[in-house]
Amino acid sequence: MNEAPHDEAAQEAEKNARHNARMKAIQAARAKMMAEKNIEKGLLIVHTGAGKGKTTAALGMAIRAIGHGHRVSIIQFIKGAMTTGEKVVFDAFPDQVEFRPMGEGFTWDTQDRARDIAVARQAWEVIKARILDPDDWDMVVADELNIILRYDYLPLAEVLEVVAARPEGKHVVITGRNAPDALIEAADLVTEMAQVKHPFRAGVKAQTGIEF
Repeated sequence: MNEAPHDEAAQEAEKNARHNARMKAIQAARAKMMAEKNIEKGLLIVHTGAGKGKTTAALGMAIRAIGHGHRVSIIQFIKGAMTTGEKVVFDAFPDQVEFRPMGEGFTWDTQDRARDIAVARQAWEVIKARILDPDDWDMVVADELNIILRYDYLPLAEVLEVVAARPEGKHVVITGRNAPDALIEAADLVTEMAQVKHPFRAGVKAQTGIEF
């Protein structure tokens, strides 16, 4: 009658032994892989795709950078017509973060292409100065820049030239749907957010703490 518990204990011990052996092998392989990764450089990072979370992920990176004592400039295209929770947070770190929504709202609300182009150019000139500055900023976030490029409000070639000329250690994060192929090709890290499910489709409106 005691054989079954004994067999179960033996089987569990064997599973544990196999697991430990497998983890040791994985640990050794990862240690070897990590030892080979010795390059440190400023990255061009692109968050794109139809799913929610592109800006959220970029701002999460900014928070991480702040925690390490880095200085971050966050410039937002399109956005600026509403007060957001993230601005309140970043404004609490004035020595480390510049958070500037420089848009005037969604294009379907502004309904003025010439004005949208002029506003996009103003924001881009600020971002360009931050990207090329060799000293003041460790990370620059160009939020919704992909949308600006999609509508041809800025020349893609100019953007690619500027990000390619950034100082060696500077990280640049670009967000927005429909990232151009040339930007994806130039980037070091590209993440595409895929929308699986969204509460908006069920009639749920944008809410504080989630969307803004």
